[in-house]
Amino acid sequence: MAQAYMTETGGGGTGPGRRGSRLRRLYDALRGDRGIWRRGIVLAALAVVLALVMLLHARIPNRVGNLGSLTETFLPWLGIVGVPLLLILALVRKSATALIAVLVPVTVWLNLFGGLLGDKSGTGGDLTVATHNVNADNPDPSGTARDVAASGADVLALEELKTSAVPVYERALASTYRYHSVQGTVGLWSKYPLSGVEPVDIKLGWTRAMRATVNTPEGEVAVYVAHMPSVRVKLAAGFTARQRDTSADALGEAIAEEKLSKVILLGDLNGTMNDRALNAVTSQMRSTQGAAGSGFGFSWPASFPMARIDQIMVKGIEPVSSWTLPRTGSDHLPVAARVNVTTP
Repeated sequence: MAQAYMTETGGGGTGPGRRGSRLRRLYDALRGDRGIWRRGIVLAALAVVLALVMLLHARIPNRVGNLGSLTETFLPWLGIVGVPLLLILALVRKSATALIAVLVPVTVWLNLFGGLLGDKSGTGGDLTVATHNVNADNPDPSGTARDVAASGADVLALEELKTSAVPVYERALASTYRYHSVQGTVGLWSKYPLSGVEPVDIKLGWTRAMRATVNTPEGEVAVYVAHMPSVRVKLAAGFTARQRDTSADALGEAIAEEKLSKVILLGDLNGTMNDRALNAVTSQMRSTQGAAGSGFGFSWPASFPMARIDQIMVKGIEPVSSWTLPRTGSDHLPVAARVNVTTP
């Protein structure tokens, strides 16, 4: 009995030979499984539908609950979540058809977002900018101010400034930024002189956008700060964003009429670069994250970032690097970028 036990143990080890035999048996079993191609037809169809939604997202209508903009806001997540889920289900079903079909949405997703996976950040640059929606209900405005000032930004934009909190931010930032202006609920702090400061009408009835000329050592730069109206999800109306869209069009018109050739936009746009509703702005400016960032740079919500709705965009200026900053007392993450103002 002991000898038989020893012989069985010796032949049933976990070495390369045993693993190879298991793989061969699995291969033989799958090769002999005539249903491997017939199973998973529904999963294969779902994979194709997922690919079509990502590929044709611009054709999804906004007439019903702004469904198109909602899809575009979270477009990367269709692949991030959908593809692994379909892959797992295809493996569980042992379906070769579904496994092959999953390659279709993978290809589409990589075509759309593959360029964001690498690190495109460079070195150098002559101006650092940052923007942060500080949240009107921020429990620690002074701490938030110190955190964003520590980023080293030469120019800092803050949005959602509550009137009672403005003096707190002004005191906390005074030692770092000599120049600043607050217009309504948005503000701009700068290490360099400001001129031509004025509110920008984005059709709200109150001020949530501004424009200023920052006189940098490399020349004048027009800096816009904007906080687009919030997007709402309503039970009866779905994903509603009409006011945000109207404000985006007004902001795009103001930027298009800007006299200076070098322009920076800082702010919470309540939309991503994929959102068609922001075309009036995004069609004429470059995202620093898309051009010189690493990854998606998601900024909201701060507890589990799922979308980059806080934007830094430039025109006539070359992005060098772009990144998100550590979490503060806000429900948004601050974002920052380093740019070259002197680039022709």
